Amino acid sequence: MYTLITVLIFITCALLILIVLVQNSKGGGLASNFQSSNQIMGVRKTTDFLEKATWFLAGALLVLAVLGSAFIPRSAEDINQSAIQNQIENAVDPNAVPDFPLTAPQQEDAPSEEAPAE
Repeated sequence: MYTLITVLIFITCALLILIVLVQNSKGGGLASNFQSSNQIMGVRKTTDFLEKATWFLAGALLVLAVLGSAFIPRSAEDINQSAIQNQIENAVDPNAVPDFPLTAPQQEDAPSEEAPAE
């Protein structure tokens, strides 16, 4: 479910970027290319559509973000401890004295490789 919501968020963001880029801050935008009087959608209607689409996509992005935070996958271990707490507990102390043996290891007497006496 979390993956589906994440994909929907990316699609919504891409559409929102495209809608905002089509708009012109001075009212021209997409409607500036259609200067003839026999348009299906007039200049004002195109601006209304783009504005409504912007508000709809912004609202959809808000709802999907809230839903996405509700469906973040969590396991039982992660609820009890945070990742930072795990790093602190498993950290190696740089000031700790290494646990090396103080004496050289004893070597066992190896049998000599002399020829056996017959």
